[in-house]
Amino acid sequence: MNNDNNIDFKDLWKKQSVSQPDLTDLLARLTKFKKAALRSLWMINIMLSVTSLFIVFIWIYYQPQFISTKIGIVLTILAMVVYVFVYNKLMSDYKNIDSTQTNQEYLQKLIAIKKKQQFLQTKMMSFYFIALTVGICLYMYEYASRMSALGASLTYGITLLWMLFNWFYIRPKQIKKQQEKINTLIEKFEEVNNQLKS
Repeated sequence: MNNDNNIDFKDLWKKQSVSQPDLTDLLARLTKFKKAALRSLWMINIMLSVTSLFIVFIWIYYQPQFISTKIGIVLTILAMVVYVFVYNKLMSDYKNIDSTQTNQEYLQKLIAIKKKQQFLQTKMMSFYFIALTVGICLYMYEYASRMSALGASLTYGITLLWMLFNWFYIRPKQIKKQQEKINTLIEKFEEVNNQLKS
């Protein structure tokens, strides 16, 4: 009976089998995240480049007369170029993630990517949408001025509704999806680091 009172709970706790974090699964998730991010980056580069070239083609082919149309075209292309330029700065962060790094290094890279993503999702996306909206509105003015009041109102109304739909519905969903992916990875690497420390 005296032996029962002298049980060393600390020793028993240390001897219990602890489930080790599945690093291969975590690294596979990280690789999948990296590939998806790079693919998305390339797709945005291609889509915005093709769109910019199409806008330049319209400018050359249709020869707009109003200065507002030309300013609108320049502003629209400028919005795309600036956004792509800043977005491409993430490419080196994604490419620098490799299998030779420690868990702590993975964690630091992911936190750095998260900060850059937040900058893109807030300040850069705001600049992009404002410049794009103003550019499109200026561009449309020349053609809307030739329409009836109803036609011009419908054209501007539908365009602005589409922009608002993108800003208030599609953009937040994309941001939430991106944040969930990176937050999950960060949490998993923090979990692994904490388990390895203890």
